[in-house]
Amino acid sequence: MSTITEITASTQWEETLGSLPPSTLLVVSFHAPWAAPCAQMATVLSTLASEYPVTEPLSTKWVSINAEELSDVSETYDVTAVPFLVLIRNRHVIETVSGSSAVKVRNAIETHAQKDGSVAAAAATANGTEQTNAPANADGANADPEKQKEELFKRLGDLVKAAPVMLFMKGTPSSPQCGFSRQLVGLLRENSVKYGFFNILADDEVRQGLKEFADWPTYPQLWMDGELVGGLDIIKEELGNDENFFKAHSVSGGADAAA
Repeated sequence: MSTITEITASTQWEETLGSLPPSTLLVVSFHAPWAAPCAQMATVLSTLASEYPVTEPLSTKWVSINAEELSDVSETYDVTAVPFLVLIRNRHVIETVSGSSAVKVRNAIETHAQKDGSVAAAAATANGTEQTNAPANADGANADPEKQKEELFKRLGDLVKAAPVMLFMKGTPSSPQCGFSRQLVGLLRENSVKYGFFNILADDEVRQGLKEFADWPTYPQLWMDGELVGGLDIIKEELGNDENFFKAHSVSGGADAAA
């Protein structure tokens, strides 16, 4: 039964990469402590890992990485939102999965992993044989649209509460992809606000779904305590009316917790 190892240093990461046989599938889960979906994904991955025996040579290796603490590793694999799964074999990325869809994560792992000595999913399909490891309707093609929407809204409900202040933006605080997002990040920094963020460009499901969930068609969106405040213009207006608008969420020293 495989287990998940937490990588806490860049040197440990390099040692892990260097120690694996070329055939081993390395399952890497990038997470952040403030993101509620990451806790759910950790449970999903722990359960999946337990289904894969420890073999010789090693068929799978499972690790998790705090995306903020090891930002150099995160940048190497273009991690712009969490949870984020990277599948690596022989130091090459073979697939990534952004978001907290357990179905997508399971399918990706089963496609590339060897389990009980058999090649899963994609290889079986390529050979014209029956695919046995992936669940039916894996891609959600025949799923109930209402059920899918319900699950998405549940995910969004958790996501907007992932931190007391959550910024849904285009890009990241260190690399905003639009002027409005850049200005809003600047306002949060000026007011020493501790906040979490989500790059909506990295997850189209969230990007489109949040518009309906929030009944707010544009980005960036700022949420406080699970409630939508609004976009850049609303935040400017709030600060103009009350210079202490962010006081309850500010930290001493002016540190930007999300950047």
